[in-house]
Amino acid sequence: MQVPMRWSDMDAYGHVNNVVFLTYFEMARVDLFFDRASLEEQTGLRRGTVVAAHDVQYKLPVVYSRDPLDVQIWVSGIRAAAFTCHYELLDHGRRAVTGSTLLVPFDFGIDRPRRLTPAEKAFLARYADEQPAD
Repeated sequence: MQVPMRWSDMDAYGHVNNVVFLTYFEMARVDLFFDRASLEEQTGLRRGTVVAAHDVQYKLPVVYSRDPLDVQIWVSGIRAAAFTCHYELLDHGRRAVTGSTLLVPFDFGIDRPRRLTPAEKAFLARYADEQPAD
């Protein structure tokens, strides 16, 4: 997915601020869960999926450019009530940031985690371990 940078994403040191990458990763998740998923698959993922943990590794500084960044996303560790999204962010073809997010399906009506539905698991499995080659 192509992610545009905003001028305001830069910090006082002239590179994209470290926290902004979580927003870029979020944009990739929204693209995956909302834009790529069928209506049946979207239902639960739209209703409630909460972030349990983030992990980010900064490989290279990223400076503002009119050229969008490329964020690749894939899934691993699909369990009954959790899964992990992995990301690789490329800046002009160079790996700049990698990361992962542990996600938990959540039922806000009862304020508790829930199990993934069979349709959600099937959808996530289509994106499982599609890690880009080094």
